[in-house]
Amino acid sequence: MTARIIDGNALAAEVRDQIARDASALATQGVQPCLAVVLVGDNPASAVYVRNKVSACERAGIRSLRFDYPQDVDPDRVMDKLAELNADPAVHGILVQLPLPPQFDEAAVLEAIDVGKDVDGFHAESVGRLSQNRDTFIPCTPHGVMKMLESIDVQVEGAEAVVIGRSNIVGKPMAMLLTNAGATVTVTHSRTRDLAFHTRRADILVVAIGRPRFVSADMIKPGAIVIDVGMNRVPDGPDAGKLCGDVDYAAAREVAGAITPVPGGVGPMTITMLLQNTLISAQRALAAKRGGA
Repeated sequence: MTARIIDGNALAAEVRDQIARDASALATQGVQPCLAVVLVGDNPASAVYVRNKVSACERAGIRSLRFDYPQDVDPDRVMDKLAELNADPAVHGILVQLPLPPQFDEAAVLEAIDVGKDVDGFHAESVGRLSQNRDTFIPCTPHGVMKMLESIDVQVEGAEAVVIGRSNIVGKPMAMLLTNAGATVTVTHSRTRDLAFHTRRADILVVAIGRPRFVSADMIKPGAIVIDVGMNRVPDGPDAGKLCGDVDYAAAREVAGAITPVPGGVGPMTITMLLQNTLISAQRALAAKRGGA
């Protein structure tokens, strides 16, 4: 068996084309979707992520604003900027790139973002609404994963799903989305006893543990759908420095029924769902304006 490749680049291009059309339609009505991105410090990976997000916005017809602050900035300066962006009706989405330097209380920063502009879906109210299966902004990476499953007609309802990773950004919201879709979900992590016992039961396996090639082929149920959220650099050997996921892709591809590559899998969909959330926020703002007119 050779697994079907779930092409994140192709799906992202398709979704972004629709986003661009919808953004153009909004522009004819006097509204241009706008995303404000706040970057603190000089983390190289964060700088790349922000650059990619800004570039994706421009290509989709979404206005982007970028605010950069030095590593040692007083948190009050950033909080003041967030308050300013919250009050600006022309800004529809606000994103603070994580991680933040140690002088920041990340939870307080995320709570300072207007929940109506929380396009990352990290605000406590957004998380609570997601847990109740209510309408809300969904964290971008798990949302992108669900779109990928939908694109290949995976029957999520009734499936055994296993998530490796319990982060607030991926693992926990991923588990909630799969639960809301009717799957039977097991959340595992690096300290789970006999992890392979759980992964071998999975019809859908989502891996977000942050360890290069951590999941081997013998941990995968034959025919399973494997979603690799990891993004790592190979630490040594002939492939040292190359990007890889949390799954041993070459070996897993011979066992799985479908699998996402790294790069070119979940990554493009994460940014795409950020664009979609920003577009939705702009559409809501226009609807509210018309309702109050």
